[in-house]
Amino acid sequence: MSNQLVIAAVGKDRPGLVDALSSWILDSGCNIADSRMTVLGGEFAVLLLADGKWNNLAKLEDQLEQMQATLDMSITIKRTEPRSPGGAFLPYAVDVVALDHPGIVHNLASFFSQRNINIQDLATACYCAAHTGTPMFSVHMTLDVPADTHIAGLREEFLDFCDRLNLDAVIEPVKG
Repeated sequence: MSNQLVIAAVGKDRPGLVDALSSWILDSGCNIADSRMTVLGGEFAVLLLADGKWNNLAKLEDQLEQMQATLDMSITIKRTEPRSPGGAFLPYAVDVVALDHPGIVHNLASFFSQRNINIQDLATACYCAAHTGTPMFSVHMTLDVPADTHIAGLREEFLDFCDRLNLDAVIEPVKG
């Protein structure tokens, strides 16, 4: 049985943080099974899943305060279990681009939540449009759509919803 630990860390961005975090995990006898790492403002944010024997995960837990001080990062850890493959779901990807304004993520999350569709992954970015410099916002998400959902109906509802909010959107099956 696989033992897992979720590690969330945030600290001032600087070279060497990924090296130090991955070294800490490897030296404890664990492996990075999944991760997301990015710079947000001037902060480096990490969310990762460490895999290992229970006693090796315990080493990570025991070294938490020391690593927070060494790396000058705020680190939170939580034991978890492998996700059980429950239910029949179809993986769908959604891409949205719009003029930047408050509420885009909330509106999208609400739309899918009301239809019992789980958001598996979500990434957003702000950028300036080429030529005009207009502030733009993009969203990419991966969804677990229940297999009994009428996809054509969902697609039509979603695109109508996006049209009302002036969002340019695409919803399509995840390939591969």
